[in-house]
Amino acid sequence: MRQIVHSRAGLLTGVAGASAVLFGAFGAHALRGVLDADHRELWHTAVEYHFWHALALGLAAWAGKGQTGRCAVAAFATGIVLFSGSLYALALGAPRWTGIVTPFGGVAFIVGWIALGLTLGQRSHR
Repeated sequence: MRQIVHSRAGLLTGVAGASAVLFGAFGAHALRGVLDADHRELWHTAVEYHFWHALALGLAAWAGKGQTGRCAVAAFATGIVLFSGSLYALALGAPRWTGIVTPFGGVAFIVGWIALGLTLGQRSHR
């Protein structure tokens, strides 16, 4: 069972990292001249958080053992979808109320970092 969990987390890490690169390239090339400065800034913020948290997700997948490791993986993945996803949508013209989701993604990122810290702390005591 543990191997299945790790392989899913590894696959999720690869998808998160690859999609961050794809969204970054899409924003830089396909959306050039389409988005105004404010919407480009939203897109850039979404990509930046997406990429950094894809890396954090990978660290959590590698280091994560037990419940706190699984929590970190789930929280980072949830944060990417809610935080970055809502910013991508807003940048593309989604209704402003879409932004109500963004803080929940931010909270998920915070939970992920706390869980990752606990996981790494547990590893250092072994």
